[in-house]
Amino acid sequence: MRDIQRSCQQIKERIDSGEEFVLLDVREHPERAFCSIDPGVHMPMGEVPVRMAELDREKDIVVFCHHGMRSFQVAAFLKANGFTNVYNLDGGIDQWSLTVDPTVPRYN
Repeated sequence: MRDIQRSCQQIKERIDSGEEFVLLDVREHPERAFCSIDPGVHMPMGEVPVRMAELDREKDIVVFCHHGMRSFQVAAFLKANGFTNVYNLDGGIDQWSLTVDPTVPRYN
């Protein structure tokens, strides 16, 4: 499953190039209200099983959370449910703030 990991820099390059993919934020509502990565789709982890039909199976999906653990679980869940192009943002939004965009606030 390590092959699903993608670095923050890899994802930033995809955003900057205008590539179309789904950036799926699986954090809880208060986390999302505090900070986010745009353009992102918000679907808290607990809602994914009942809402996964909303996701486009034809597009790459990059899942992220705070540090990358919840999103790794969601990515594995989606792969187990027939999604083929699913990736996990290694280090989550915290790593994003440290390496890509320091204007994104960090939190504990």
